[in-house]
Amino acid sequence: MAEGGEDARRRIIRWDDPAGSTEAAGRLAGLSFLEAIRDGRLPAPPVSRLLGFALTEVEAGRAVFECEPSESHYNPIGSVHGGVISTLLDSALSCAVHTTLPAGTGYTTAELKVNFVRPVVTGTGRLRSEGRVIHVGSRLATAEARLTDAAGKLYAHAVGTCLVFTAR
Repeated sequence: MAEGGEDARRRIIRWDDPAGSTEAAGRLAGLSFLEAIRDGRLPAPPVSRLLGFALTEVEAGRAVFECEPSESHYNPIGSVHGGVISTLLDSALSCAVHTTLPAGTGYTTAELKVNFVRPVVTGTGRLRSEGRVIHVGSRLATAEARLTDAAGKLYAHAVGTCLVFTAR
C-alpha cells in the first residue's frame, strides 16, 4: 500500500460538458475562442483536465500551455510518458495555428515530429510549452513548439502540420 493509504495515488478527474465550447469554436475566430478559454469564459477542454495542463498565454500566432509533472504522468521506467510531452507540444503548436483562423474554420493535426532532449520527472518542476506559427496557408499550416522548465532549459521540441478546413 502507498504511503498515506490507498487514496495517496488516486486521482479524480472532473470536466465540464464540452458542447458549449464546441459550439463557440464554430462561431468565434480562433484567437477570440482561445482567449475565452484562457480567461475562464469557456471551460478548458476535457483533455487538459485529464492531464493537468492549462492554456496560460495566447496571442496571434502564439500559444502557451503549462503543466506540473506528476507521478500520474509516469511511464513504467519512472519518467513522464512521451505521449504527455507530445500532447503538450501538439496543443501549443496547433493552438498557435488556431489563433490565426477565422470563425467557421477548423483544423486537425496532420503530422507531428517530436524530439525528446532530456527526461522529465516530478522534480523537473513546472513545464512551459510554447507554440509559434511558422506558416499558415489556405489548406495547410505549420508551427513549432518548445517544452522548457522555469529556467528555460529545453526538454523537447516539435514541429507540426495542421490541415485547415471549413467547419460544419
